[in-house]
Amino acid sequence: MDALAGLLEGPRARGAFMIRACFDPPWSVRVEDRAPLSLMAMARGEAWVVPDAGEPFLLRPGDVALARGPDAYVCADDPATAPRALCLPGGVCATPDGRSLDGAMDLGVRTWGDNPDGSAVMLIGTYQMRGEISGRLLDALPPMLTLTSDMWQSPLMPLLAEEMVRDAPGQEVVLDRLLDLLVIQVLRAWFSRPEAEAPAWYQALGDPVVGRILRLLQDEPAHPWTVASLAAKAGVSRAALARRFSALVGEPPMTYLTGWRLALAADLLRDGDHTIAAIARQVGYGSAFALSSAFKREYGVSPADHRAVS
Repeated sequence: MDALAGLLEGPRARGAFMIRACFDPPWSVRVEDRAPLSLMAMARGEAWVVPDAGEPFLLRPGDVALARGPDAYVCADDPATAPRALCLPGGVCATPDGRSLDGAMDLGVRTWGDNPDGSAVMLIGTYQMRGEISGRLLDALPPMLTLTSDMWQSPLMPLLAEEMVRDAPGQEVVLDRLLDLLVIQVLRAWFSRPEAEAPAWYQALGDPVVGRILRLLQDEPAHPWTVASLAAKAGVSRAALARRFSALVGEPPMTYLTGWRLALAADLLRDGDHTIAAIARQVGYGSAFALSSAFKREYGVSPADHRAVS
C-alpha cells in the first residue's frame, strides 16, 4: 500500500448529511455543527467562506472546500452579511437568537435555502461522526482547505448535483459513496500541491532510508519489529536509524509503530466486523488485553467504548 492510499482509505460515510443550499443575496449561514469533515462544492454563483480563525476566501463555480471540525465558520454572499441561520449538530437549524427553523427553509428533496433557483447554489456533504473518517487523515489536514477549479476537475461534481435531489431506493448509500469518492479526489489533488502541509512521516517517505522503514511498518504492522531488525533492513546501524528517523518523522521508530498500530486498530474498530482479539492480531498485539491496555493509554477509552461511539 502506498502512503497516499493508506491515508485516503479512511472516508466511509454512513448516512452523511447532504444538502443543496440555494440562496439569493443577501444571505449568511453560520455553521457550528462540529462535524469532523464537511465538503462544500460551488455549483453556481459565488459564496464567501469565513472561518473563525483564518482569512475569508471566495468560492466560485467548480471550486471546492473541505472544513475539518470542530471549528465554526460562516458561508455568505459577503463577509459583512450578518448570519441569518445557524447550523448545529445533528442537522438542527435555528435563527441566531435560538428560534427553531425546522422545515422553514426546506425547498424540496435535500434542497434548502430561500430560493430553489437561487443565484448561489452550493453542494454540501457532511460526515457526522468522527469514526467515519480516519483519525490519521484528519490529523493530516488543515482546519480549512480549498481548491479552485483550475487546480482540479472531477466528473463526480455534476453526478453529485444530479443524485442529491433524487428520491429513490438506496439513495442514501449512493450519496454516501459519491461523497467518499469526491473527498478522496479532493484530497489527492490537495496533497499534490506544494502548499499542502503533509505530516512529517508522509514527507519522510522520500528519504531513501527512513522511507523504506516507514513502508515496512505501514505494510507489515503485525510483524515483531525491533530497531535492530529495521536497521538491518535499511543497511544502517541502530543508532544511525534512530537519529535519522527521529529527525525526519519527529519521533523514534518504535513510538511511530505503536501509534500506527493503534490508529489502524481505531479504524478497524469502526467497521464493527472484527472481534477485538482479531484486530489485536492484525495490528501486532498478542492479545485483546494487550491491545486494550495500549489503546486506553493512547485514546483514554477502551476499544469497546471507542467502537460504541464510532
